[in-house]
Amino acid sequence: MINFAGLEFIFRFLPIFMIIYWFIPSGYRDAFLFLGSIIFYASGARLFVILLLVLVFLNYLFGEMVWVMPGRRRKVQQRQMLIAIVAVDVLVLVVFKVLALKIRASLLPLGLSFYIFKMISYQADLYTGKMHKRPSFTQAAAYFTMFPQIAQGPIMRFSQGWLEKPTNIRRQTVYMERSVSLQKIEDGLTFFAMGLGMKVLIADRLGILWNEIVKIGFESISTPLAWLGAVGYSLELYFDFWGYSLMAGGIGLMLGFRFIQNFIHPYAACGISDFYRRWHATLGSWFRDYVYIPLGGSRRGSAAVIRNLMLVWLLTGFWHGGTFNFIIWGVVLGLLIVWEKFVVRGLLEAVPLIGHFHVIILIPLTWVIFAITDLKELGIYFSRLFPFFSTGVAVNPGDFAKYIGIYWPFLAAGILLCVPVFYNLLIWKRRNPVVIAFLLLVFWVSVYFASISAGNPFMYFSF
Repeated sequence: MINFAGLEFIFRFLPIFMIIYWFIPSGYRDAFLFLGSIIFYASGARLFVILLLVLVFLNYLFGEMVWVMPGRRRKVQQRQMLIAIVAVDVLVLVVFKVLALKIRASLLPLGLSFYIFKMISYQADLYTGKMHKRPSFTQAAAYFTMFPQIAQGPIMRFSQGWLEKPTNIRRQTVYMERSVSLQKIEDGLTFFAMGLGMKVLIADRLGILWNEIVKIGFESISTPLAWLGAVGYSLELYFDFWGYSLMAGGIGLMLGFRFIQNFIHPYAACGISDFYRRWHATLGSWFRDYVYIPLGGSRRGSAAVIRNLMLVWLLTGFWHGGTFNFIIWGVVLGLLIVWEKFVVRGLLEAVPLIGHFHVIILIPLTWVIFAITDLKELGIYFSRLFPFFSTGVAVNPGDFAKYIGIYWPFLAAGILLCVPVFYNLLIWKRRNPVVIAFLLLVFWVSVYFASISAGNPFMYFSF
């Protein structure tokens, strides 16, 4: 049931939960959301639900001591409590990452990286006075565990779901009234159907292409097929995670929350830096606000900026996985961003096409590093991509034609949706009868494919 694309979730858990949520009094919705989220989590990670509950209670109790009323001076004890609870959260994350790496991957609790980051941002916002009123236990618990986000994010801030900023007239922060309307339900279902289609009809089909390449063996593929694999994996990862984010955002809308936009057409970006402002935007903004800026951000000279950027990307690599390829991936991206910021910045501003070239060519290459954990196999794959000292082009020269003939419809659909205008057209016209009929077709075709497949989990479940 933990899989949004699973039939049990779509036709059992989600409708039953939503009907009860819509009809109970609004004052009980946070408590019901917390209860439903724990049931949802336990259905896919029964062994780790105790860990989740312990961290929820621990973070709420420490938060009571960390909270600083706006305008009041922060005390030493509050700072000590903040350091203590953040240290506990980080330690839990690191310990389980190491256990998963050294012993068994299944020892990594589902969604650990995502809900730990929400807990850390919660503590930091309490300490810096961003909350004018202490959250109740049910509000904090619902925020930490809410089932649309617990497995893969987005990493929503507490203020985005519960707090309303004070106006000049009303100085006190009030809690949002999360009204549920037919329009929000309709919009939520629209995003859910679009995300389901991206996952089942594009990402899962392209995942078969990547699996076929892995089965063949990297030493046995031609250079054109190696490049096709890099593009296919890039699109698979994109539509898998973007699809999940749209489904999560759609469910959030139906619950009365704001729509959290986690992907902002990254493949239309004009450089690597711009790409990662658009890709998994909530993670990027989290690292900016809680790591990069506290380190000094861009205020202390070029050397400090380079240090801060490289540290953030090292942490980003480790957050995604403990194997060495993720560290390499993070370092490579950090170096590319430093290159754009300090070496070719003027050229990129003068000729934006070069930045688009960076995205189209370099991003798929970095995803290859991301995908292949074995460094020897990674080296073989790159020798096929760049066969200057190998026989990559000559190996199985007919393999590219075979696989492009099979997978071109899914590649074409993915590439079209990377162009903002095609996706935006669906959003702008989402109440048009033709678009509604199209999305209904997408939904039921996706359900059919989900029913005859093994129910592929979302790729970011492993992070």
